[in-house]
Amino acid sequence: MKNAAEELFEGRSKHTLDEKGRLAIPARFKEILEKRGDSSLVVTNLSDCLVAFARDDWRRIKDKAVNLPLFDSASNIYIRYFISGAIECTLKQGRILVPSDLRELAGLKREVVLVGHLTRFEIWDKAKWEEEFERAKRTFPEISQTLSDLGI
Repeated sequence: MKNAAEELFEGRSKHTLDEKGRLAIPARFKEILEKRGDSSLVVTNLSDCLVAFARDDWRRIKDKAVNLPLFDSASNIYIRYFISGAIECTLKQGRILVPSDLRELAGLKREVVLVGHLTRFEIWDKAKWEEEFERAKRTFPEISQTLSDLGI
């Protein structure tokens, strides 16, 4: 029986984008994709970073998005910003090419941090990640009760 927890993106790692925007994917993330029989990632924009999904996980998001109401403004904003930014990036020699418009939108420079987010992983500019991590570290004690209420 397959353990679903073995197929989750976890951990953080620092990487460098080359001059063409190619990004090496950590071995542990590549192993997850290989187990799923996936040779590409779907990358899109999210607030101050990019987010990468395995194709099956992205397909589930699209399946829900396609049924959103046409005249709902929140749905339209979601589709215009999040869904429309999605680009499939093929894994070649353990790397993906992050499109320049997505790199620009997320403010990615040379040094980046990949952050496992279970069913996906985030791609952050290193300086932005350090700011976000410090904010999360300061806020974590405050949210502990909420997490406890959720059974975590």
